[in-house]
Amino acid sequence: MKEFARTDRIGSELQRELADLLREDVKDPRLGLITVQAVRVTRDLAHAKVFFTCFGTAEEAHQREGLLNGKLAGFLRHELGTRMALRTVPELHFVYDESIEAGERLSALIDRAVESERSDPES
Repeated sequence: MKEFARTDRIGSELQRELADLLREDVKDPRLGLITVQAVRVTRDLAHAKVFFTCFGTAEEAHQREGLLNGKLAGFLRHELGTRMALRTVPELHFVYDESIEAGERLSALIDRAVESERSDPES
């Protein structure tokens, strides 16, 4: 049985710490409520792609993505350096995770297809 790779373990720890930092230490009202969905770390531990979701429109989410990838990324990286026992903290790249919205659209399409099948059984 293969154990988790080191990058997976570091990604999980980064996810926990980032969620905590965003909830407690970042007081910017423009960010709103952000949920860190996943963190994928490169093999050389130089970069981490942080997938997040939030409430609001896609446009607002992309504005938040811009805020997170600006000066806030440096602040969060510094804070992670003080909290985690890593020689180097990966550079953070925030990406809005659209998979939940895509799943909701797909679910709505399936519901609509099932409903039309029930209302018109001869088709």
